[in-house]
Amino acid sequence: MGQLGRRVTISLIGLALVSALLGARAIQVQGIDSQSNALAASVEMVRRPLLPATRGSLTDRNGEILAVSEPAITLTADPSIVATNGNEVSSMGLGDRLKAGAGPGVIAGLLVAYLGGDFEDYYDSLTRTRTSEGVEIRYVVLARNVRSFIYGRLSEHLSALGYRGLFPERSPVRSYPNGSLAANVLGYMIHDDDLEAEGKFPWTGGGGLEYALDANLSGVDGREVYETSPHGRIPTGSTVLEPPQDGISYQLTLDAGLQYMAERRLETALAETGSRWGTVIVLSIKSGEVLAMAAGPTFDPNLPSQADPANLGNRAVSATYEPGSVQKVLTMAALADAGLVTPETRVEVPPEIISGGKPIHDSFSHGTVRWTAAGVVANSSNIGTVLLTQQLDKASLIDYLSSFGLGQRTGVGLPGEASGSLPDADMGSQTRDQISFGQGLSVTAIQEAAAVAAVVNGGLYISPTIVRSAVDSAGRAVEVQAQTTRQVISPQASDIVLSLMESVVASSVGRSRFPIEGYRTAAKSGTAERYDEDCACYRGYVASFVGVAPAEDPEILTYVVLDDPQGAIQGSQVAYPVYRDVMRVALPRFGAPVSTTAPPDFEINW
Repeated sequence: MGQLGRRVTISLIGLALVSALLGARAIQVQGIDSQSNALAASVEMVRRPLLPATRGSLTDRNGEILAVSEPAITLTADPSIVATNGNEVSSMGLGDRLKAGAGPGVIAGLLVAYLGGDFEDYYDSLTRTRTSEGVEIRYVVLARNVRSFIYGRLSEHLSALGYRGLFPERSPVRSYPNGSLAANVLGYMIHDDDLEAEGKFPWTGGGGLEYALDANLSGVDGREVYETSPHGRIPTGSTVLEPPQDGISYQLTLDAGLQYMAERRLETALAETGSRWGTVIVLSIKSGEVLAMAAGPTFDPNLPSQADPANLGNRAVSATYEPGSVQKVLTMAALADAGLVTPETRVEVPPEIISGGKPIHDSFSHGTVRWTAAGVVANSSNIGTVLLTQQLDKASLIDYLSSFGLGQRTGVGLPGEASGSLPDADMGSQTRDQISFGQGLSVTAIQEAAAVAAVVNGGLYISPTIVRSAVDSAGRAVEVQAQTTRQVISPQASDIVLSLMESVVASSVGRSRFPIEGYRTAAKSGTAERYDEDCACYRGYVASFVGVAPAEDPEILTYVVLDDPQGAIQGSQVAYPVYRDVMRVALPRFGAPVSTTAPPDFEINW
C-alpha cells in the first residue's frame, strides 16, 4: 500500500509539472509574446501580390496595333499548403492524408495537361517544402505567361477535385500580333531575374523601342495586400490596394502596309542576291517621318529566344559602311552651295588620276571625255567628282558633311544607333579625294537617308523620327522628343543637286534604266568596296540606291542598302529593283501627285 501511494504521489507530481509547463507556455504565447505571435500569424496569413501596370501599346500611324499587352497569369504554389491540401495536420483523418498525399501528382498531371511542360519539374516544385538549409518554402513559380482563360479552366478543374495550394498573380504578356512586322524597330521583351528578386514585374524591354521607351511604356506597378487562409482569400479580411499606373502608349510614324511590303521585298532581295543583310528606309521628306524601316534578316519578337542574336538589333541605325557613289549627292551639294558647280559646269575627265600615289578609276573604262557636272553624276564618275571637289578646301567639305548629320547620331530614337565616322579637317588630299565619291568615311543608312532628304528639301535638314505622338492611360497627350532642323545649303543649291540627281534617271544614260511610271524621279546608285572587320581588309561590296519623287517637288525618299551581294554587285543592278517596287507602292499610297511635266533635257557632254 505504501509503494502504491508513492507511485500515485510521483504521478501527481509529474502531472503537476506538465500542467505547470503548459500553463507557462500558454502565458508566454497569449501574454508575454502575444503581439509577436499574432504578428507572425498575420504575416503567414497575408499575401502581397504585385499588380503589374498595363504596358503601353505601340501602333502604326493609322492606329494599327503593333505591340500590346494582354492579360496573363503567373501561376505560383505554396508547397506547405499543397502538402496538407490546406488542412490542419492535427485534424486530418486517414482520407484527408491519402488525398493530400496524392495531391502533388494529381496537380502536376493537370499542369502538364493544361500548360504543357515536364511532370517531374512540376512535381519537384510542389513537393519540395524546405530548402537545403531547412527554411520552409512558401512560394514557388510554376508557370509564367499563362493565358487567363486557360488558368480559369485549370482552376475550375482543381476546385472540382478539391485541391488547394495554387495561386494566380496578374502578369500581362506582351504580344506582337503581326509577328515579325517591324520587329527590328519594335524590339522585344526579356525576363529580368534581378527585377524578380526585388519583387518587381520581371519583364522589361530587350531591344528596339521596347528598350528605348521602357521607362514610359512600363508604367508604375501596384500591389494588393489581403488576408488569406489555406482555403484561399478570406472574404471578410482586410484589403489594402495600391493601384498600378498604366504606361504611356505611342503612335509611330510607320505605315504598317508599306512596312510589310518593304520587308517582303527586302526578304526576296536577300535571297536572290545572297547578301548578308539589307535595309530599306522610306522617309517623308518634308516631315522627317520614317514611313518604313525594314531590316533583314529579321526575327519574330514573340519568340526572341529562337532568333539569331545578330538579327535582334536594327542594322538601319547600327550598321556602318562606306556609302559609295550615293555620297556624290552630298559632295555635289557642298560644291553647289559654295558656287563651284552647276549642271552645266564642264570638266575634262581623263582615264585615271593619281591620288596619294595610287590610281583612281571609274567603274568602266574610257578615254579622256568631256562631261558636264550632270554628265559626271549621270555616269557616276569618280574621277570627275574628285576633280570638281579639289576646288573646295578640306575644312569646308567636312563642315558641310557634318551639317548633313554625318559622323553623329541622328537621334531618331532607336537604341544602338551608331555615329559613323568622318575624317578630320586636316585630312590628307588622298582622303579628301576618297570621301568625295564615298570611300574613306562610314555612315549608317538612317544618316545617309536623312542627309539626302535634306539636299532635296530646299537644303533644310530635318532630323528623322520614328515616334509620332503619345498618350497616357487617361488619353492625355504626352510630349515626345522634338525634331531639330537646320539650313545646310541654299534652296538654289538644292535645286541644282536635284537636277543633277534627275539627270541620272532622265538623261540618255539612265532614261531606260530607272523608270517609275507616272512620276519624274531623281536618284543615285552606289557601289562601294566593303570593309570586312574579320580580315581588316576590303572584301566584297555594298550596293545601294536612293531616289526621290516627284522630282518637281520631292515628297517621298526611298533608300536601299544590300551588304555583300554575290554575283551582280552594282547598286543599279541589285538595289534599284527593290527601290522601284517600294516607290511604286509608297507614292500613290501617300497621295504624291503624278508628274504632268516632262523632265528637262540634260547636257551630258560638251
